[in-house]
Amino acid sequence: MKLTLSALSVLTLAGLLHAAPQPGDGCASKCSATAMAKSGADLVDTAVAAGSFKTLAAALQAADLVGTLKGKGPFTVFAPTDEAFAKLPKGTLEELLKPANKAKLTAILLHHVVPGNVTATEVVKLRHATAVGGQRLDISATEGEVRIDGVNVVKTDVLASNGVIHVIDAVLMPSTQTIPELAAHAGSFKTLLAALDAAELRSVLGGEGPFTVFAPTDAAFAKLPAGTVESLVKPENRAKLIAILKNHVVAGRVYADQVVELSRVETLGGAHLEVRADSSGVAIGGAQVAKTDLEAKNGVVHVIDTVIVVQ
Repeated sequence: MKLTLSALSVLTLAGLLHAAPQPGDGCASKCSATAMAKSGADLVDTAVAAGSFKTLAAALQAADLVGTLKGKGPFTVFAPTDEAFAKLPKGTLEELLKPANKAKLTAILLHHVVPGNVTATEVVKLRHATAVGGQRLDISATEGEVRIDGVNVVKTDVLASNGVIHVIDAVLMPSTQTIPELAAHAGSFKTLLAALDAAELRSVLGGEGPFTVFAPTDAAFAKLPAGTVESLVKPENRAKLIAILKNHVVAGRVYADQVVELSRVETLGGAHLEVRADSSGVAIGGAQVAKTDLEAKNGVVHVIDTVIVVQ
């Protein structure tokens, strides 16, 4: 199976734990919000009516996202309460609300939104969902509790005319590092970063993307014959180095569970790398995958133990 952009389907979140509240169960704010939905109130108005999302509303205003969440949608919003925002380190919220940090605030808020109108019925069957911001949310459901990226879901199915709100008790934080920044922070990709610089590709992998990078470690580069790396980084061999590096990159975000469902992937360099998944693990283009799903703001990184050289 050839990997193309169309294969990178967005997983929408479908439901959470609890059934609709019964009369007398102490659901005053939720029931009033449901009544707002029946009267045609959108997600923003429904959140405001609930009374516990003042900080979220202010953040949406600062990020110019009020109009978006008042739009047709539908959207599913994992809404942090005022108490959830209060858990952030001192000064964090004030900094985020400054105009200079609008892009960062927008990225955080979009990490709380999933496409579709998804109610409390199916989440226990799922492991992941993809937020509007592009990064993946991990879902766990155990012993009657649901967590999104480790954050507790405390109330579900607050209905609006253009979607549904599920209440969470902490703010979800997306990755803020680009792929090269992630690699630099990890500390085990110095040779890869030097190669990207020699090929003038660091800025490309630091761009919008998204990209999936199968990243060889320093130990992987050390497996190459003596003198190979030194030769590749010379200006006269730049074209060859670029070709090698591009064959470690795939367009879009392709996570580990998606990779193992494929028989091959097509790289930005035009190579078709075989995917093998068996009891010994997963290999891509003959390189063993050592670590998976390192999330960057512009893609995902899988660590491999060998440099992929296509003949």
